[in-house]
Amino acid sequence: MSSDPGAIPLVRPPTLRHDETRGATRLELFFDLAYVLAVAALAANLVTDVDWGGVGEFAFLLVLIWLSWVQFTLYNNRFDTDDLVLRLGKFAAMAAVLGCAASMSEATGSLSTPFAVSYLAGRTVLLLLYARAWRHVHEARATIGVYLAASSVVVVLWAVSLATPAPLRFALWGLGALVDIVAPIVATHRSATAPLHLEHLPERFGLLVILVLGEVAAAVVAGLHDTNWDPTSSLISGTAFLVAVAAWWAYFDVSEAVSANALRRAEEAAEREEAEAGGDGDEVEKVDERHDLFIYGHLPVTGGLLAAGVGLEELILHPHDVLPSAGSWLVVGGLATFLAGTALLLGGTERRVGRALRWPGLAVPVMLGLGVVGPRDPLLFGLVTAVLLAIVVAVGTVLSRRQQV
Repeated sequence: MSSDPGAIPLVRPPTLRHDETRGATRLELFFDLAYVLAVAALAANLVTDVDWGGVGEFAFLLVLIWLSWVQFTLYNNRFDTDDLVLRLGKFAAMAAVLGCAASMSEATGSLSTPFAVSYLAGRTVLLLLYARAWRHVHEARATIGVYLAASSVVVVLWAVSLATPAPLRFALWGLGALVDIVAPIVATHRSATAPLHLEHLPERFGLLVILVLGEVAAAVVAGLHDTNWDPTSSLISGTAFLVAVAAWWAYFDVSEAVSANALRRAEEAAEREEAEAGGDGDEVEKVDERHDLFIYGHLPVTGGLLAAGVGLEELILHPHDVLPSAGSWLVVGGLATFLAGTALLLGGTERRVGRALRWPGLAVPVMLGLGVVGPRDPLLFGLVTAVLLAIVVAVGTVLSRRQQV
């Protein structure tokens, strides 16, 4: 809202926002804090349960929380009017996500009902927001209808899950996640009625990556604290910080920059095509599969970084273990997943699969191989991992600069 209380009405019907310069709002940044706590709780779960069962539960719950964030982000990308109704809705959803975070430690156990109630409450808010958009934004009803139907199905599935015992309860959650994954893909084919805002979208996903990288940094701090600054642990913490820096560089200086530019070039091409066809230039952001790949590529990017952060914390906490260990496999597996997500972002948005397979695709098996043939000493392992990722970043930086010339 404007700083002048009389400048904008407190209640404004949602409108389609795609023809103006805009970035993330302060409300969105505040809203993200709830997801920071949910992600932190996920990481804490994995630290205390570093085995295949723990990794599977971590992945399952991460997908649920990530999809919740994505669905709200896609709504705001199109229909954010920052009026009183939207603010109250976002605050209610934020409280629901905080409930998910508070019950995350036993989300598939003794606290599965509070977790489900909280998740259901948040998705009900989103359903009501889409119903409001359906009422007011007539020109976008073809696209809104997809999300309205999908949100309705998700709400029903989560409501039914409350009366369903485990493990069938979790199957219903998974089915709801599948509906969430399919909905944006279906909506892509109706994009002319509700295009995505291509300036706002990369910024929002970039902020999500920053939040996850913050968890990697938090793992370094927690490891140092819990080992009382053990000399070896302190050195491993230094290599872990270098890994975080390299991951930041790989994403923001190469992956995000190149993929966002590819989306903007696609938008400009659509503008030219419409101008040549005699259009008025109003509908220029024609969404295609590149936007879906940009969105879904961020799931392995964020999940991989979070898992790698937990693995690095494990190395710091157990500086004298003989590798490979659960921690070292989380590090290489997480970083390999992060690089695979980066490849999906680049290959999908640029429509150049071969380039993505060369960089960073070739680094994925190398990173995984480090888990088998890498040093057995945690300090040496951390150093080699940091150096390897730095080399990957250097190569990617050079290639991206050459492409821009």
